[in-house]
Amino acid sequence: MKRPEPLEIFQPSSVREASTILHEKGPGGRFFAGGTDLLIAIKEKGLVPKYIVDLKRIPALSGIREQPDGGLIIGALTTMRELETSPILCQRYPFLAQSAAEVGSIQIRNRATIGGNMANATPSADVAPALLVLEARTKIVGMDGERVIELEKFFRGPGQTEMGPEEILTEILIPPFQPGLVGEYIKFSPREMMDLAYIGVAVTLLLSEKEKRCEEVRIALGAVSPTPMRARKAEAVLTNQILTQELAEQAGEEASRECKPISDVRSSADYRREMVRVNTKRALLNAAAGHNGATPWAYRRDKRY
Repeated sequence: MKRPEPLEIFQPSSVREASTILHEKGPGGRFFAGGTDLLIAIKEKGLVPKYIVDLKRIPALSGIREQPDGGLIIGALTTMRELETSPILCQRYPFLAQSAAEVGSIQIRNRATIGGNMANATPSADVAPALLVLEARTKIVGMDGERVIELEKFFRGPGQTEMGPEEILTEILIPPFQPGLVGEYIKFSPREMMDLAYIGVAVTLLLSEKEKRCEEVRIALGAVSPTPMRARKAEAVLTNQILTQELAEQAGEEASRECKPISDVRSSADYRREMVRVNTKRALLNAAAGHNGATPWAYRRDKRY
């Protein structure tokens, strides 16, 4: 493990001040949120930033706020632990809270932030598929003002986003809550804890009250393409259909054909496709049943950690 080189650290009190520092100091600077990815890059991957801009002293970037229309604003510095334990997320979107609970250990979740996780643009990010099925958007602020980008378009590739070098991801925007929406997130990794996802599957369903017909279906996958992705062909299999075991199986097969995994030291592409097939079906059926698997998620989490 490499010892970090001496560097300057700035602690701005506003987003504009943070962008100004990067603009004036020039290339080579890095924004610091939770630091769980940045410190590893410095100590183990050879990254040598010229200076660090610590965002932790910008209070407006933290917290989960409900909007009058029912939408949610999640500040970029909100930690994974805050997402995991948020009463409003646990009530409305338990699968989003669950995905945050899958990130590392509790010590990591108390530091890691949702903004840093998205800005790092890791294809296997646990929270990304759950946000994609909620059709979340990102708010980005820089010297030239602010703009809002759909999360699906925010990612460009591994470690690459639509942000410019002086821009900061400030908020995650989730559209208004739809009563009756159910969802599920499944992370598959052979290890019991603190492992990257071999594949991740998130689904949401909006079912009609009488027939339980799928009025809306969203399926998102992680770790099986250069960026977290929506499986739209798999969604089309179920749209306006009554969910059955057979249709869930067909959707899983379509998702496995739609994804573009790679083979690496952790898993072959064929194995990842098979796990997408199996776990897409499982996630759909779990969501429709109104629970997160045979054993409640909170119990599984408490037993694991």
